[in-house]
Amino acid sequence: MAGSSKKTILTVAVTGNLTTVQQNSALPCTPEQIANAALESAKIGAAVAHIHVRHPDGRPSMELAHYREVVDRIREKNSELILNLTTGPGGRFVPGKDDPRVAGPGSTLIHPLKRVEHIVALKPDIATLDLNTMWSGSAAVINPPDNVTIMAKAIQEAGSKPELEVFDSGDIQLAHVLLDQGVLKHPPLFQIVMGVRYGFVSTPQTLMYAHSLLPADAMWAAFAIGRWEFPMLAATWFLGGHVRVGMEDNVYLSKGKLTPSNAALCEKAVRILDDMGAELATAKEARAILGLRP
Repeated sequence: MAGSSKKTILTVAVTGNLTTVQQNSALPCTPEQIANAALESAKIGAAVAHIHVRHPDGRPSMELAHYREVVDRIREKNSELILNLTTGPGGRFVPGKDDPRVAGPGSTLIHPLKRVEHIVALKPDIATLDLNTMWSGSAAVINPPDNVTIMAKAIQEAGSKPELEVFDSGDIQLAHVLLDQGVLKHPPLFQIVMGVRYGFVSTPQTLMYAHSLLPADAMWAAFAIGRWEFPMLAATWFLGGHVRVGMEDNVYLSKGKLTPSNAALCEKAVRILDDMGAELATAKEARAILGLRP
């Protein structure tokens, strides 16, 4: 539906797993910084905060204590903001140089239930579920269907809604199989990821193709990384999707100008959406749109 008349949900992805403080020193890293970035973005118009956690020195973390502190800090000040916790970490394999069968430095592969233990404990509104198996940076991301099934069941048993992260067309076909098998419930929620090398490229044509593959009842959003973040935000809205920005995906406010904060990226997104005639959903409205618990 071109130029959707429904309300649009804005997600902020505040820190991610791969962005570094060397790329932008304003990247939030401590639980307090991550929570504050989400809260500041919510004031601008973000209805959903997508959360990764870090060690205070900036290294990626999977520690439950870090997730718990972020969630508690946000909930203390904003009980309506939709919390979307990642389950992406724990799926990377770096082939050893001497023996490619042996995991080399940088590998993070762990049991799928370890990847969702913070979801089981904290029961966020949404939990991401990566469906991709692909080469990413210096590692292979491996998400076998059996592992995805285990994680999907644990996420849904916790009362959280899986957000299906799809990086290429085969990921969407896997989603169809899991829906047909009853592993995933209808209506599904998809996030189309564009701009990751060897996955969907950041073009309107690719977005239209990816959108055409989704189940008829799918709710969906899309985003692009790097300099295509804002152009593809506009294209996503035009096709009727929900949108996402944040320092996980892009550290620049404009060419050559680092963003001072996640809130600044949200301000630009809100301005673009407003100029196109979009109407942003509040967190309460977004809960109703996505079928989340009030």
